[in-house]
Amino acid sequence: MMTAALVGLGGMVGALLRFAVDTAYEALRARRRHRSSLVPPFPMGTLVVNILGSGGIGILWGLLLNSALSSPVYTALSAGLAGGFTTFSTFTVAAVLLWRGRRRVAAVVHVLANTGCGLAAAALGLLIIGTI
Repeated sequence: MMTAALVGLGGMVGALLRFAVDTAYEALRARRRHRSSLVPPFPMGTLVVNILGSGGIGILWGLLLNSALSSPVYTALSAGLAGGFTTFSTFTVAAVLLWRGRRRVAAVVHVLANTGCGLAAAALGLLIIGTI
């Protein structure tokens, strides 16, 4: 029961952090739009949170494997905090919308960047802890 409560609390914190990243990126994009019309509407906030979350879960998994983190704490931080912070659903919808908007190259770059960089970040997290 306590683990479930911690997952919920972590999820709330993670979602608020994701909202902060998205808001900061959109504010930066809006400021640049006034200077140049060449700024593409690329879902960079989604990419950033997915890379950071993947790296974070890699670190957490490494700590769990090394017995430096208990299973309930791992669950609260990975499923809760990182789960609330990262966003697969926004990633997939953004890819579909880019594709439907005839921004095919951006859609492919978005999918490859999220997947490739996410995998690399998770591997780096494990490497940092010394489990790979």
